[in-house]
Amino acid sequence: MVYSLSYRRPSRQTSSSSSDSLNGDEKQNSINDSITSGSSYMSNGIPEALSFDRIISGGVCPPCTVRDFMNYLRYIEHSAENLQFFLWYRDYCARWADLPESERALAPVWTLEQAEAEVAGNQPRTKRLDPQVAAVLRGTDFADGAAKRTADKTDPFVTPNKTSEEGRDPMSDYASSMGDETQASSTMHQSVAGQAFDDAGMKWKPFTLQPYRDEVDRIISVYIASDGPRELNLSARERQAVLHALQNTTHPSAFRSIITTVEYSLRKQAHPNFVRWTICNGNRPRVIFARGLGVAGIVAGLVADLLITLSHASRPWRVIPFLGWFIGIATLIAAWKGMCVVLHGLHHRHLRPWELFSDEPEVTANEKRVSEDTFTSQTTNSFEDEPWVPRYKKRNVIRKVFDRQIWIEEPALRQIQDTIFLQAILAGFLLSCLAVGIFCAVPRGKFY
Repeated sequence: MVYSLSYRRPSRQTSSSSSDSLNGDEKQNSINDSITSGSSYMSNGIPEALSFDRIISGGVCPPCTVRDFMNYLRYIEHSAENLQFFLWYRDYCARWADLPESERALAPVWTLEQAEAEVAGNQPRTKRLDPQVAAVLRGTDFADGAAKRTADKTDPFVTPNKTSEEGRDPMSDYASSMGDETQASSTMHQSVAGQAFDDAGMKWKPFTLQPYRDEVDRIISVYIASDGPRELNLSARERQAVLHALQNTTHPSAFRSIITTVEYSLRKQAHPNFVRWTICNGNRPRVIFARGLGVAGIVAGLVADLLITLSHASRPWRVIPFLGWFIGIATLIAAWKGMCVVLHGLHHRHLRPWELFSDEPEVTANEKRVSEDTFTSQTTNSFEDEPWVPRYKKRNVIRKVFDRQIWIEEPALRQIQDTIFLQAILAGFLLSCLAVGIFCAVPRGKFY
């Protein structure tokens, strides 16, 4: 079964100034439109089976899984931080929804009105204790201290800088009981997060009772702070807006100003490019080799027809080079779209360079939960030091052309490749008939 013969694979998407000029509402509307159109049979050359939401939810097979998507963004587009942050945010929202109501009340929702006022610089810096927080703290030792700090116009959630036993916050005893390694890591992330707030001209609140504050500090230091190891491509306005929000709450809504930008980039640019790249079943040396074979077939057909036409042979002999024309044109068209017809005949694909030397077991479809340590670590997305890079460079060209192959498991991807293959066959047949027909119409040369 194939798709329509008018099918066109996704076009190459690049970041443009027009997309950068869109505001948050326009990007959100575009995201909603893509979600709606994604439920149709085919959207921009991407079938519903390979839609962004289906890939993220783990509803596809290799080589179109989330892990494959991540590898593509890391090794090909060099923008894996967008997907890493997006996956972390989804996991963070799910974990937040599972929190008890008493803990969620400590971090109120960051409304759209507050976000707009903060960015515009019109948000009043009131020191009144949040009513929800006050209700949670009522009847505890924190209540009097919070009220006193509010009267002194200080933040009720900032740990007081006191050395006496009387003024010590009970939570500081818990922090001091942590292991040296955990404490050092937390201090490092807090330091980077504090620098990010300082760069934005804001006062940093290093420790609060709000849930996941330490984790949010790590996210700030890794993804939001300038020169972070996985810094997101954010405008100064977006960075300032999210830091203002995270200064006040750890609620998932605090990331509203940047999650829309990240998701827009993934849906509108990264995802179409990933599907387009995945359609290619051969590595670059194999595709170039296939193009060479296509050109060779065309040249062979052309030379054969010229020789027969210039000879005393009758016109029917000029049909024989049709085979060379047909194979050459069909192979060249398929190779021009990144496909090797030999590999396609087996429904195989080449292993990617990072897969050739990987000893790690494949991640199964059931492993959907994102690891916090993986996506909030201090490591960068650079791969130049990975062992497979020098090993792959040492492989000779012939070996690369005939690299190891693997079965393509995703049915929708095989269907796309079948469609492209059929298009190449039909185009090759028609163009070959045209070429042979032209030579058949020319009189005999009778030169030999």
